This record gives sequence, structure tokens and C-alpha cells, in this order.
Amino acid sequence: MPDADAAVVAEGLVKTFGATRAVDGIDLVVPRGVIYGLLGPNGAGKTTTVRLLTTLLRPDGGRATVDGIDVATRPAEVRARIGLTGQYAAVEERLTARENLNLIGRLYHLGRSEISARGTDLLERFDLVDAADRVVKGYSGGMRRRLDIAMSLIARPSVLFLDEPTTGLDPRSRLAMWELIEELEHDGTTVLLTTQYLDEADRLAQKIIVIDTGKVIANGTSDELKDQIGGDRLSVTIARSENLQSAVDALRQLTTGDIEVEVDDDGTHLHAAIPIRRPDGASCSPCPRRCRRRCPQCRGPAANTGRRVPDTHRQACSRG
Repeated sequence: MPDADAAVVAEGLVKTFGATRAVDGIDLVVPRGVIYGLLGPNGAGKTTTVRLLTTLLRPDGGRATVDGIDVATRPAEVRARIGLTGQYAAVEERLTARENLNLIGRLYHLGRSEISARGTDLLERFDLVDAADRVVKGYSGGMRRRLDIAMSLIARPSVLFLDEPTTGLDPRSRLAMWELIEELEHDGTTVLLTTQYLDEADRLAQKIIVIDTGKVIANGTSDELKDQIGGDRLSVTIARSENLQSAVDALRQLTTGDIEVEVDDDGTHLHAAIPIRRPDGASCSPCPRRCRRRCPQCRGPAANTGRRVPDTHRQACSRG
């Protein structure tokens, strides 16, 4: 994909700190208008990669562009086009949410009327209207995170970098954050999301790149990565050992490939690693929304992959 057709491009990106090679030849291409996942454990090089792409660090090798603009030679132009939310909410605790948004708008040299209108829209969108004029010091972690992302969007960036946005959040706040990120994609914002959570990348990202020790070790869609590691694993308890073969035959109907079966010594516990067969998409109806709900037949997010989903999925989507 040419640089002009991609939101973010990196080729052979390298960053060293002394003898440590934090980023070691990373290549990636992020299409416009999608959520692109950067998955890896702590210390894998995710944050360093983001800091390189957002001009906070200069690469020691390779090149990177955002909206076709080189991050090393034209950093000011890149910064004018991006939003960044780091691992920790960068909000001013002594100000209110509205004042935080006004401050960032002024730093972007936006007009007063534009700042006011944009700030009001973001406060409504991120469910912060009731707390808009309260000092941020009293906010919960989830509220700070929502405000932090809202501040990153004040200047309508074409690319938003989210560095582990749900770290430290409780399950309810985490789910709410996922929904907000999905809405950003629905609005056409390109999102590069770093995360160490498999379920987060699985739900949100259209494509995932996995890195470790600064190197890319895998990339593809969620389903492609799952297929590489052997599919699902089932454990079955059988009432009578003589029914073992019938159970194996039933499991084989779930897949078009071979299954690996382990049987305990007593002959009544069966463990099978099987690639689950997905049905023909022609039997499903098109999903009316980019909703990212899990299809009960296709078992994956149908909205951005060209899959088709059954009527039960359509009904759930229609109800929001």
C-alpha cells in the first residue's frame, strides 16, 4: 500500500537505548479508518514504537510516515494531524473537564467558538456533561481516561494513538472504553491501539501485529492468528467409557480438519484440540451496523471483515 493510501507506515523502524534494542526493525502499514492493534507483553517495545510514530523519539534506523509525512524530517506537521493518549491520563487535576478541553484547544490555536462547540460535543459524547465543571482531582480512573481521550480529539486528528488505554480500569469501565473506541472507528478515525490484553485486541482490532523484544513475531486478523495456534480446545466428560468413540465422532462433525484427542486413563475424560468449523457465510444476513458484536455463527466481528451474520445478530444490532 503506498504511503499516501495509508494512515501510518513504518519500514525497518529501529530504536536503541545503549546496548538495548527496544525496537528492532518493525514494519507496519495502518490503513485509514480502522482500529489497528499493536499487541505484546510489557517491555515488548509497544510504547517505544508509539513514541517514534508520534515524534516523541527520533528513530535510529528505518523510516516512518503519518498521512504521508515523514515523522523525522517534518515532526511539526505530524503533530498537527495526530492525537495521543499515553498509558497514564495526562489531565490537569486542578482544572475542570471543560477547562482542560479549553486549554488543549488553545494550544492547538483553535478559535474560542470552535473550542466551545467542540468541547461541548466531546463532553456529551464521553458522558462527562454532569461532571464538566467539577475539578478533575475528584474524578474516577475511568472518568480521567475518558477525558484524556476527549482532549486528544479536540483538534479532530486524522490518526489517534491509544497506548494501553484500559490499563488499571475496572471491568465495567473497560467495557465502556471499548464502546467509545468502537465509536471512533465508526466515525472514520484511524486508531492505533497498543494493548497487552488478547481479548481487547480480539474485540477491537481489524488487524493485529504482535511484537516481542522489539520485533514483529506475528501479524494478521484475529481469526488468522487464532488459526495459527491451533483453534479451540474442548474438555468432555463421558458417562460411560464405551461411548468414547461416539463422542469423538460427534466432535469431528465440528471441524473439517483433523482433531487431536487425549483420553484420561479411566476412559471417561476426553480432551480435544480442534479447529472449529465456521458455516458458509451465504446463510447469513448482512449486519446493518459496524457494531463489532460477536456473530453466534461466524464467531467473529462481522462488520469490518466482509462476513455476513444471521438474523439473531441483526436483531441484536438493531437494538443497539
